[in-house]
Formats: sequence, structure tokens, C-alpha cells
Amino acid sequence: MLRETIVDRFNREIRFTRERWDYIVSKRPIMSEYQKQFIDTIKEPELIKTSVYDPEVVLYYKHFKNILGGKYIVTVIKMNTDRFVLTGYISDRIKEGDVIWRKD
Repeated sequence: MLRETIVDRFNREIRFTRERWDYIVSKRPIMSEYQKQFIDTIKEPELIKTSVYDPEVVLYYKHFKNILGGKYIVTVIKMNTDRFVLTGYISDRIKEGDVIWRKD
């Protein structure tokens, strides 16, 4: 099992495995082109919001002009004691949820 830890903007270690990436790509094949941007979104998000469904889940957003004419990469992270990537996707909008942090 390939295991990688990504350090986010707040110096927190986020677990991101090859198996999880393969799962994301199996559900959303277009994501296979954007692994670098996916990781960049964890490292340097523009916005972090809480999930409206689970208070332990946060969504990291980063806008990329070169993705499908300008879209967000969204990484969904479970922020319990074992912080780990749940999923990720491309979105044209920011979803509901409380803002935890916004880049100035």
C-alpha cells in the first residue's frame, strides 16, 4: 500500500493513499488529469468550509483558470484524529457550509 502524507496550509498532516486516489478516479475519471492540482488544493487552499452533512468533514477549495474554462478543485477531508482524504471533485461553484478559513 502506497501511503503519502500531505502537509496542509496549517501544518496538519493529511493522509492521502494511492488506493484513495484510485477510488476518486474510478468515480470521476476526469480527475486523473488533475492529481497535481488536487494536492495543491490541500497544500494551499483558497477557501475551507465545513460540510453541511458531517461536522468532522471539511472541503478545501482552489480555483484553477485552466481547468475546463475555470473550475474549482474540491478536496474533501475527514478531520478526525486520523485526518484523511475522503474524495475530491471538480466544481463550478462553492457549496453551502460555514467558512472556516478564507485566503486574503
